[in-house]
Amino acid sequence: MRSSNPSLFNRSLMTDQVITVRPQGTHLTKQELPNFEGISARTAGSKHLCMHLVIIPPGGKAVAHYHDGYETVIYIIQGKAETRYGHNLEQSSINEAGDFLFIPPNLPHQPVNLSDTEQVIAVVARNDPNEQESVVIFNPKE
Repeated sequence: MRSSNPSLFNRSLMTDQVITVRPQGTHLTKQELPNFEGISARTAGSKHLCMHLVIIPPGGKAVAHYHDGYETVIYIIQGKAETRYGHNLEQSSINEAGDFLFIPPNLPHQPVNLSDTEQVIAVVARNDPNEQESVVIFNPKE
């Protein structure tokens, strides 16, 4: 018989609990963008994914990077961005509010806000519960 007292169970074994994360503010990521940390191993005990809200300030851009071994999905809530990608960041995808993007593992990329007046706001999800640990800064000249 299973007890209804959650404190009697190891959190990593629990599958019947909803966890709410309410970020209190932003932090700067390795990609040098403001980020509201949402779901991750650290905040919710996630084993296989993370999800957070990222902001690209007007005229801003991330440091070029890739995610070592992990897929990324992005949903743009507000704004218009160019995602430069490829070994020399020679390819480009222009996306705006309402668009979903899929970025395969290990693909170098760099999001750039195309507006000098409006921020880009996007939800980012990755199959990496540790969120920033797989981020590798990329120098296209190397």
